[in-house]
Amino acid sequence: MIRIIAAFIFLLVFLIISIPLIGVDCLIRLFSKEASDMMALVVVTWAFRVLWFISGIKLEVNGEENIPDEAVLFVSNHRSIFDIVILYGYLGKKKRLTGFVAKKETRNLPVIGWWMRLLHCRFLDRKDIRQGMQVILECIEEVKNGICIVIYPEGTRGKSEDETQIAPFREGSLKIAVKAGSKIVPVAMSNTRAIFEEHLPFLKGNRVRMTFGQAIDVKDYSKDEQKHLGEMTRTRIEEILKSSPRGVER
Repeated sequence: MIRIIAAFIFLLVFLIISIPLIGVDCLIRLFSKEASDMMALVVVTWAFRVLWFISGIKLEVNGEENIPDEAVLFVSNHRSIFDIVILYGYLGKKKRLTGFVAKKETRNLPVIGWWMRLLHCRFLDRKDIRQGMQVILECIEEVKNGICIVIYPEGTRGKSEDETQIAPFREGSLKIAVKAGSKIVPVAMSNTRAIFEEHLPFLKGNRVRMTFGQAIDVKDYSKDEQKHLGEMTRTRIEEILKSSPRGVER
């Protein structure tokens, strides 16, 4: 109970403080887009890592050496609302400017939606194919401009008790890497549901494992093989989850 109350109070205070900070960031953007990007990255990363502390998250990271020193497409399994808090909080600490594709509904969240726009996030309407293609095109340009993108191709959070069971990936989203000529980095998240979803509405401190798989260079594959990059990436994430020790020490 204490953790969820503390998290709620922190979020409320952060949202209030964010209003003038966003104004400052927008003012900075008039003179330097790079400085504006870095300010947004630092502020949001700090907020996410405070949430780590409040929630009692102990993070184990494996495969960091598999992340190329260039803009890439991070492709992850998705089981918890804390997935992005953990992944973004980690990448932000490494000063990797990263946007992610989110549901269109998050665009209208007070203050949070503003930060997401500043951080190059894109908002997807899954029912609108044309709008979905536009989002992919925008993400392609972001990657070409040196900004990493995170996607969750399952389309929704997995609820299976067996976290090695991942829903089929939507192949269309992997076109970001194909058209941008970037590498794909598989990300396997383990035990994130144990933080919140398994005992709603409470937060429980837990150990989480995040593993970066070996990067997939789309240039190594034929055009026909590139049509199946989603399944290829999904298989790699499943293999990581299955080869890792079952469960995470809590």
